[in-house]
Amino acid sequence: MSADVRREARRATGRALARSLTTFVLTLVAVVALWQLALWAFAVTPYVGKGPADVWEYLVSGEDASEHLAELTGLLAVTLGHAAIGFAAGLVVALIAAMTFQLSRGIEAALMPIAMLLRSVPLVAMAPVIILIFGRDFWSVAVIGGIVVLFPALVNIVFGLRSTSPQMNDLIAVYGGSAWTALVKVALPSSVPALLAAVRISIPGAITGALLAEWLAVGGGIGGSLGQFSASAQFSALWAAVVLVTAAALVLYNLVAVVESVLLARMGMAGRA
Repeated sequence: MSADVRREARRATGRALARSLTTFVLTLVAVVALWQLALWAFAVTPYVGKGPADVWEYLVSGEDASEHLAELTGLLAVTLGHAAIGFAAGLVVALIAAMTFQLSRGIEAALMPIAMLLRSVPLVAMAPVIILIFGRDFWSVAVIGGIVVLFPALVNIVFGLRSTSPQMNDLIAVYGGSAWTALVKVALPSSVPALLAAVRISIPGAITGALLAEWLAVGGGIGGSLGQFSASAQFSALWAAVVLVTAAALVLYNLVAVVESVLLARMGMAGRA
């Protein structure tokens, strides 16, 4: 790697870190402000609506804060594990489907409506069928989380695979290369920015899918506990759980954004992100 590339990679890392940190801080400020404003504007009773100070006391400064924090971080760890399952399932299926669509437009015409159907039907309506087929275990988590991740990732990856220049594809054809050769040698390398973008936008989707799977199917984690907190009037725990899972989503999204910026800079694709 040349000195210029290393310097550009270091500058990209610094810019990505600064941009992600600024975005994270501004997002937190905006969320906290809107949160407090909504409680005030809708005159939510303090018994039900907990503000930032209440959550801080529950998790950090209160008498039993350490126990509360340990309980909720344990639930968050379960949710993040479920999110990882859905993330991997959805992204792998999206990548395989996008590569298949690139090789055969006929298969795309046959299967893309199914993807659109999965996207348009509410998961609440599909959940009983999914649970009936796969049971209340690992496979339901993979299917529900994968459905949430699949469509946006598929659209991004398909767009990236088709962003190659016609001249590059013509060059492969002139030298007798097959469609598979064009996919591996041209389309996949050119789609790296779109693939990284798909990974980044799939992080919040995977967490949403995990919460849905826990609420609708398998229980456990943050998603399975929200209903219990609400039913037992543990509103401080309810709000604190929502805050933790939202913060986790923001942190993971920004971490992936930093990795994306650094990788694209090292590959000379920083302007294509």
